[in-house]
Amino acid sequence: MPNRYDVAIIGGGHNGLVAAAYLAWAGKKEVVLERRPIVGGAAVTEEIFPGYKFTEFSYVVSLLRPEIIRELELPHHGLKILPLPSTFSPLENGDYIAWWDDADLTRREIARHSALDAEAYEEYSRVMARIAKTIKLLIRLVPPDPTSFRPRDVMNLLRLGRYAAGLSEKELYRIAKLLTQSAADLLDEWFESQAVKGTKAASGIIGTFLGPRSPGTAYVLLHHYMGEIDGAFRAWGFAKGGTGGVSNAIARSAQALGAEIRLESPVQQVKVRRGRAAGVVLESGEEIESRVVLSAVDPKRTFLSLVAPEHFPEDFLQSVRDFRIRGSSGKVNIALSRLPTFTALPNEPALYRGAISISPSVDYLERAYDDAKYRKISRRPYLDMIFPSAIDPDMAPPGHHVMSCFVQYAPYDVEGGWTDERREELGETVISTLEEYAPDIRKCIVGMQIISPKDIEAIAGITGGNIFHGELLLHQIFFLRPVPQWADFRTPLRGYYFGASGAHPGGGVMGAAGMLAAQEILKDGLV
Repeated sequence: MPNRYDVAIIGGGHNGLVAAAYLAWAGKKEVVLERRPIVGGAAVTEEIFPGYKFTEFSYVVSLLRPEIIRELELPHHGLKILPLPSTFSPLENGDYIAWWDDADLTRREIARHSALDAEAYEEYSRVMARIAKTIKLLIRLVPPDPTSFRPRDVMNLLRLGRYAAGLSEKELYRIAKLLTQSAADLLDEWFESQAVKGTKAASGIIGTFLGPRSPGTAYVLLHHYMGEIDGAFRAWGFAKGGTGGVSNAIARSAQALGAEIRLESPVQQVKVRRGRAAGVVLESGEEIESRVVLSAVDPKRTFLSLVAPEHFPEDFLQSVRDFRIRGSSGKVNIALSRLPTFTALPNEPALYRGAISISPSVDYLERAYDDAKYRKISRRPYLDMIFPSAIDPDMAPPGHHVMSCFVQYAPYDVEGGWTDERREELGETVISTLEEYAPDIRKCIVGMQIISPKDIEAIAGITGGNIFHGELLLHQIFFLRPVPQWADFRTPLRGYYFGASGAHPGGGVMGAAGMLAAQEILKDGLV
């Protein structure tokens, strides 16, 4: 006799775990089915070398919804977020620019490069914060279908209208412009210094197969502007124990509420009975009966692999096939015998507790993209780095350290494929780039884990290795994500729901998609 549940959740990433916790909170019986031996999806921490723990894929925290932290009592279940106090960007001329959690220090630092930019930065920060707070209100709104007259869509359109009516004409124009322009064009309107623009433009290309001069990257920049920690807006932090600590805290909360989590339980297909989802079949052959099924994996797997195509309209399937999901980034995790020395700021211990960005100019970032356009690893890539062990000493043996390097660009469909030689090329490119700013880096290396987009696909189960489960482009956000007319977490197959990073409001360790999907399941009354 198959096991029976109210909800079967495919995927134990952070969105699947959040959905499980909210459904369990509502008194439902659900099971989370995770293919790996650990929960977290791309938000995991693993000991790759003895004593050295790495946040393998995602590595910083800011976007996790504060209501999720509060309602699921995540601090009670072990979540502790340690703030990152700075961003340090070494420049090609041997100088640097640094951004501190002290506004006066940051202002003086920017003024070293441009007095005009120091004046403009305060107003820029206010404007971006205002727009980000405005956009953040949409995160909890289920995207309506603007072509529908269903009551729930009409009500959500009215909510959206009331929300828009509260904005000034200037704010509406700014939002419309920001959604369509490039990060470079946005920053050119505010600043003159390449050091300022290069560091800021980097936020517009993360996880996106576009360059800083590509239209749409200004919104990606804004997406990364929406974070907060303990009410501090635009703050970023590192979770104690890495992002695996975030996933583990959510899992413990879900289990405390009654959710069941099964590891090493890969789902082969969704069962369909009389035109509706009725459970899942595991790769082992075990069948699990449920009243509804929630997929918390990427859109391609959700709709093209787990369900037979005859259960979806052809135009729907074509829209899923057209959804842009190609990965553009890799990760290099390094075990260190000691911290390397950055020649631009050799005597500042605080820089190791913050982020380090190799993004000296917009031109630098655009040239990195030029390589990737032709299926090549960027010869001089954008790197975003932290030293987790400088923030959380438990991540490495005493006196030793770990370094997390996010690498852009490393195209999924790299020329010649991701062979061992190509993977080694990625690692060597990262180290040689770092040597320009920290010449002793090679002497510090104990071990290195090199992760390509193909590895992200294989390990974390994300099609195309895209960390956002799909690019954050204008035609792939809000009521267009992942498919027009199906952005409300429902699907054309009755009883089958979708709540992952490929759904609204997008990628990052946010949890909003899982929360909203669970709420829509409860509203429909099928469980």
